[in-house]
Amino acid sequence: MKTILQSLLMLVLMTVLTGIVYPLIVTDLGCCLFPSQASGSLIRHGERVLGSSLLAQKFEEPDLFWPRPSACDYATVPSGASNLGPTSAAFAKALSDRRKTYGDNAPGDLLAASGSGLDPDISPEAALSQIDRVAASRHLEKGHVQALVMAHVQPPQFGVFGQSRVNVLALNLDLAELR
Repeated sequence: MKTILQSLLMLVLMTVLTGIVYPLIVTDLGCCLFPSQASGSLIRHGERVLGSSLLAQKFEEPDLFWPRPSACDYATVPSGASNLGPTSAAFAKALSDRRKTYGDNAPGDLLAASGSGLDPDISPEAALSQIDRVAASRHLEKGHVQALVMAHVQPPQFGVFGQSRVNVLALNLDLAELR
């Protein structure tokens, strides 16, 4: 009986520590040390939330830069990939359709969806490949749009992890300021 009582006491203690105390401490530390990240890395314009720098948004207008394709149509709750393999007829058709939209020389990240379907970044090559369309739609000089893209190129994380990238939402927000 003594062992059962000790076990139950330990269960209650550990439940309170790991289920209540620890999460509250970590949440409070996160909010104090990293307030932007803890609140979802939201991008605001005044009081209005425009989006998150961590999640892709659907942009289809010709005068904006387009993100990577999304197998989940940019929905955050059922995020995910299509799980279609290289021998899949549906995958081949999707690639063919995207080549018609982006051209035969489009970078791979504009042709294939990301694993989550919510990748907010594209490669600098993918952004640069869209300059002609965006500049023509906005009646801007290509060099001006290219300079804006290059200003948004972020290096690999800590200089070694991943690849250079361009956040599509941040780029489009700065592009909107050019008008």
